[in-house]
Amino acid sequence: MKLLFVSDRESPYLWDYYQPGRLSEYDLILSCGDLKSSYLSFLVTMSRCPLLYVHGNHDGSYAKHPPEGCLCIEDKLLTVGGLRILGLGGSPFYSGGPHQYTDRQMEWRIRKLWWQLRRAGGVDIVVTHAPPAGFGDSGDYAHRGFEALLPLLDKYRPRYLVHGHVHSNYGTGNRRMLQRKDTVIINAYERYVLEL
Repeated sequence: MKLLFVSDRESPYLWDYYQPGRLSEYDLILSCGDLKSSYLSFLVTMSRCPLLYVHGNHDGSYAKHPPEGCLCIEDKLLTVGGLRILGLGGSPFYSGGPHQYTDRQMEWRIRKLWWQLRRAGGVDIVVTHAPPAGFGDSGDYAHRGFEALLPLLDKYRPRYLVHGHVHSNYGTGNRRMLQRKDTVIINAYERYVLEL
């Protein structure tokens, strides 16, 4: 199964310089947030595969104009192609905007998922906007990670957690891929391809 993750910046390769068939090799597209609604609608139309998304902290316009043809997986666990995928969008609270949460609020969101996680027998991929604290986040207040994600990783041991929010062009020196125990943590900034 070939997955395309997108986040935070519309990829010129996939949009501005798109060529027919460029998206045909993907079985599933997952958005980690902060992308134009029209961009996600374009991707799902040209790829002809499902597109799942979570909200970024700048996705307030989705309330009026959600990405057409795409499925929001906020606070849901779905099984697609045998993969159990959990969505937890938003960023840590820093300015009071939409889709910003305190660590306590994120912890409560995760707790409410216990039955879905138990019924599915765990999770393979966690899709978030913000990273876990200490694993790909930045030192500035707006781009720190969630402490609440760490117990989720430790208890359920997903194969992957894929996030956005921390742009690689910020010059922070963050690595694209990190590891916490059994979980590979990937920053999907712009686009990232994962083959399983």
